[in-house]
Amino acid sequence: MHGLDLRALEIFRTVAMEGSVSKAAAKLHRVQSNVSTRVKQLERQLGKSLFVRGNRGLTLTPDGHLLLSYAERLRQLAMETSEALDGGVPRGVFRIGTMESTAAARLPEILSRYHERHPEVQIEVETDTAGALMDRLLARDVEVAFVAEPVSFDGVRTRPVFEERLILVTPRSFPRLEDTRQLGGKTVIAFEAGCAYRRYLEQWILDAGIVPGGIMAVSSYLAIFACVSAGTGYAVVPQSVLDVVATKGRFRRHPLPDKLSGIKTLLAWRDDYRSAKLDALDDLLPAAPH
Repeated sequence: MHGLDLRALEIFRTVAMEGSVSKAAAKLHRVQSNVSTRVKQLERQLGKSLFVRGNRGLTLTPDGHLLLSYAERLRQLAMETSEALDGGVPRGVFRIGTMESTAAARLPEILSRYHERHPEVQIEVETDTAGALMDRLLARDVEVAFVAEPVSFDGVRTRPVFEERLILVTPRSFPRLEDTRQLGGKTVIAFEAGCAYRRYLEQWILDAGIVPGGIMAVSSYLAIFACVSAGTGYAVVPQSVLDVVATKGRFRRHPLPDKLSGIKTLLAWRDDYRSAKLDALDDLLPAAPH
C-alpha cells in the first residue's frame, strides 16, 4: 500500500464529521463529485468500506471509525508541527468542549480576552453534557473540555479552574420548603443522562429520602427556568448561571448541603495533546480553587 494522501484524509475526516458529501463539499469549498471521488479512491486504496450509505446520510463503518481516529491524530500533529515551526504562536482551529453552564457564565470574558490576544486562532465552542464531552475528548472531536468533577480516564489530564455552588430552585406556587421531603412526588427538571449536575441531584435526592414524581429531561437552562417558573417541577442549577440570567422573582431559591456547594469544574485534555493554543488558554484561566 502506498502512503496515504493527507489531503484525502482531510476530505474523509470532513465527510465523517459532517455526515454527508454535500455538507463536506460546502465546508471544503469543493464540488460534490470531487469529494465523492476522493473518498471512493481512498476506499479502493485501503480495500475497506469507510461509510455505510443510507437514506439519512453517511455513517462510519468500524474501519471508518479506526481511520478517523488516525486522521484526527495526524491533523493534530500537523497543527502542533506548524505551531512549533512558527515559534509557538497559537494559530488555527481550537475546538473547545464545555458544559452549557460554563459556556454561559464562565467563559465569555475569558474567550473574549483570548480572541483579543490571539486573533489567528479560530475558536469553536461545542456544548454538551459532561459525559458526552469526555467521549468527544477521547475521540479527538474537541481539543479540550470543561467538565464537572470527578473525572477519571486513562490518558486524560485535568486541572480545576472554577468552583460551582448548586442551588435548588422551586416554583413560587410550591409551599415554602421546610422539609426536603415536601418535594416527594414532584417532578424533577434536569438535563438528559450524562449531565454531571444531574448525577449530583439524583444522589442528593437519594440521600435525602425524596421520592420524585418523575424526571423531565430538557436541553437548556432557559428551558429549565421556564419549566420551574411554570410550576412543572424543581431543579438544581449552578449559582453562576443564576447570576447571569434574569430570574429574580420567578421562583424560590434554596441552599443545598455543603457537599453541593463546592463542585469543581475541570479543564481536561488528552495526555498526548500539546499545543500553544492550550498554553494560551491556561494562562487566562484562574488558579486552582481551594
